[in-house]
Amino acid sequence: MKRPARTAAAVLLAVLAPLATTAACGRPGTPPPKGPQPGALPHYPVRDASDVQGSPTLDAARRRGHLVVGAKEDQPYLGQKDPATGAYSGFDIEIARMVAADLGFAPEDVEFRTVASANRETALQNGQVDYYVGTYTINDRRKKLVGFAGPYFVAGQSLLVRRGDHSIHGPEDLAGRKVCSAAGSTPYRRIAEEYPKAELVAYDTYSACVDNLISAQVAAVTTDNAILQGYAAKAPDEMKVVGAPFSEEPYGIGTPKGDTVLRGAINDALARHERNGDWRKAYDATLGLSGVPAPAPPPIDRY
Repeated sequence: MKRPARTAAAVLLAVLAPLATTAACGRPGTPPPKGPQPGALPHYPVRDASDVQGSPTLDAARRRGHLVVGAKEDQPYLGQKDPATGAYSGFDIEIARMVAADLGFAPEDVEFRTVASANRETALQNGQVDYYVGTYTINDRRKKLVGFAGPYFVAGQSLLVRRGDHSIHGPEDLAGRKVCSAAGSTPYRRIAEEYPKAELVAYDTYSACVDNLISAQVAAVTTDNAILQGYAAKAPDEMKVVGAPFSEEPYGIGTPKGDTVLRGAINDALARHERNGDWRKAYDATLGLSGVPAPAPPPIDRY
């Protein structure tokens, strides 16, 4: 089932605006209203990547003069776009930037392009983006269509409910309840297959799902815990994450399927920035603001 978003921006802004005011006043425990604080993010020196040859994707980006990176724009602390400035921020955005620097591209030479979950494979196959960083779970089905570097993070599917709801503790409590997720996402597919008694609602964005949760149109939102923690941290008086994660979601960087040179170069970049501490600094300045400490980076799968 797929419906258009109704008032996601209006409802979320109404919820988050008071939080921004209290955060500015310094209320203890209140997360920052936007993204990373100035000076908190690591700096990624641009490397000479002239030795990386044989990648048609990278060759095209060099001729173009900039990279085009697919991302999400509505996931607090992961991939979020400032509607006023158009600037992207979050952990996934930092992962994309550190990789770009190792491929020889400065921050001003990286163009982020929002791509919905359902359109990620198409965007990579059609050359609309050079690579994709946006809570993109690596799985065998997708590997038939695109390539993956990483993983660079492992999340787990969970549930977001209204703060006063004590009736939902896990997916087994979803029977007969409306639960919302993004169309084309792994979490949506898992609920459909493993918890068929739940009444699924699909939107293109998770912000639309959160809008409907706040307005009591759905009982829960389901996706990866990292995404839900960001939303809950932005509006802790309205929403909460419940239960233990019920899946394992290794996040990878999507690449065009046949471009093994690009995939290898991205894997090298991830390994380098994990070793030098950039990965941890980027996490602490972004997703770490949700209150969850940084885990150890997962082993890279160089398949």
